[in-house]
Amino acid sequence: MTQGRIGLLSMIAACSIWGLSPLYYKLLSHIPPLEVLAHRTLWSAVFFTGLLAMRGRLGRVDATLRDRRARRTLTFSALAISANWFLFIYSIGIGRATEASLGYYIFPLVAVLLGVALFGERLSRVEAAAVALAGAAVALLAWREGQVPYVSLLIAITFGLYGVAKKRIAADAITSVTTEVLILCPLALVWLALVHAGAAPGQGGAFGSDAGTTVLLLFSGPLTALPLIFFSHASQRVALGTLGLIQYMNPTLQFLCATLVFREPFGLAQALAFALIWTALGLYSGARLSRDRASRRQSTSAATDPQA
Repeated sequence: MTQGRIGLLSMIAACSIWGLSPLYYKLLSHIPPLEVLAHRTLWSAVFFTGLLAMRGRLGRVDATLRDRRARRTLTFSALAISANWFLFIYSIGIGRATEASLGYYIFPLVAVLLGVALFGERLSRVEAAAVALAGAAVALLAWREGQVPYVSLLIAITFGLYGVAKKRIAADAITSVTTEVLILCPLALVWLALVHAGAAPGQGGAFGSDAGTTVLLLFSGPLTALPLIFFSHASQRVALGTLGLIQYMNPTLQFLCATLVFREPFGLAQALAFALIWTALGLYSGARLSRDRASRRQSTSAATDPQA
């Protein structure tokens, strides 16, 4: 099997796990979202730390934490991804998995706007049209539902801000995520201590209450880690344009979980909004693929031009 095919299968595996994760979090919907988030943070830290220890790479985390600039950036990214995880867990628990999937569909377009605002990037006409269509979809939902789809927007914004922070981090994906969850671990441990002491919302703590719930909470560690490992593996072997297209598997599977498994309501307004978003993503993906092809042609021409 070629390296390219291995990378492709790794990316499909990562997106399948992410996309089907609502099924897992639905099983934990009887537990307060902050408690689930705390366990996800704690067991992710245990899993990632163990993985780096097995590879003899724990020193990379220490070196990263000693760098003041990297530590500040990773603290910001840790808070951003923690907020994103909470919103996702919360949305599944309250029966808004459809809004969560919409948030991850909107994310690439929010990332474009963040690039314009923070890095001075310019939009092509097609990309601007895609962003406008996404705005129209959000406006339609706000008008039809009588409120802004805040869960979708916050999921997209927090993930977008996480991506912005990641652009400023030199550490590899596994090291940076391990550092992030270790930064968050003290908060997770304090919250869980309060929950089990009866001083925070909950029923004395779900962990240890029964074997099934305990195993599910422990599983949040590998469930968080495995797709990231697959994604990291794929990113080294698959073209960025292909990665971007396959990533739409994630919100698509989430959407199917919400509508076909959870039977969440999906009326005409939602159908029109999703149609606008899918059209916007089609325009955006086409524009990015064209830009990537042009960039590769220029690189090839420069490499073969004896005058270059």
